[in-house]
Amino acid sequence: MSTKLRSTDMTLTKERYDVVVVGGGAAGLSAALILGRSRRRTLVVDAGEPRNAPAAHMHGVLSRDGMSPAAYLEAGRREIAAYGVEWRAGRVAGAEPDGRGGFTVSLADGTAVGARRLVVTTGLVDELPEVDGVAERWGRDVLHCPYCHGWEVRDRAFGVIAHPRMPAHQALTVSNWSEDVTLFVHTADEITAHDAALLDAAGVEVVTGEVTGLVVEDDRLTGVRLADGRVVARSVVFVGAERLAARDGVLRQLGAALRETPFGEFVTVDETGRTSVPGVWAAGNVTGPQEQVVNAVGQGYRAGVAINSELLLGDLEDVVAGRPRG
Repeated sequence: MSTKLRSTDMTLTKERYDVVVVGGGAAGLSAALILGRSRRRTLVVDAGEPRNAPAAHMHGVLSRDGMSPAAYLEAGRREIAAYGVEWRAGRVAGAEPDGRGGFTVSLADGTAVGARRLVVTTGLVDELPEVDGVAERWGRDVLHCPYCHGWEVRDRAFGVIAHPRMPAHQALTVSNWSEDVTLFVHTADEITAHDAALLDAAGVEVVTGEVTGLVVEDDRLTGVRLADGRVVARSVVFVGAERLAARDGVLRQLGAALRETPFGEFVTVDETGRTSVPGVWAAGNVTGPQEQVVNAVGQGYRAGVAINSELLLGDLEDVVAGRPRG
């Protein structure tokens, strides 16, 4: 009789999965797709809070350029379902080791499931400057990423509200998409002489003074208001989040190692997304601020491959050694 093992063996209990994916964005769905195709019993638990939800379209994703984020995720959910992956709307309240080499995953609705491995893809939250109008216009004419949205607003009058610790960086970057860029220093650190020279070379106008709000007319951004009453006409404003807060509660609860960045703390992972906690991977924006959709998909893919390989080889080692499965 063959000793070959498959994740569909009846030794798995009804609510114990090979893998639970915490978060159903691009990274989580990508990991789930590979795991489903690898015949792993997989559950995706999704709280429905993707970072790019305010955006009408996503860009820079080959073959899906201009697609809405919601439509993209819906297509992903259809694809994983074709391979038997389960998707559940809900929030993971916590996870803890189960004493069997896996984890007990508690959901906010009071239920719990078991998992041999975890993939955390819960993303992050952009903590925006407290300027009237910024949060309300976020994803429309208040933007953060020129690679995501610069082409659509090219050659318009750009305003940039300076990041507190890197005041010149974003204004220099967006100058590639418009020759009419104004940097509002706002509450940022003093601009260095070198950065001032670069801004001058890029043709960026620098305006000092605190920004108090955005001017909106007929549901259209028309200007930036300063504390002294001045209004500078602008039709697009770029803003860098003052801090990026990773949704890493599950990772912290499990004791995953973190690293400090200029934008906040993020989990430490290796090239496959493996964290410092055995059996736990992370992918997407929960691992760093620059993981756009295409990067997140690649990270999820690598995590899925690594997890399947670890489970497969680990199970075979158990058979050789006469140990019970994990």
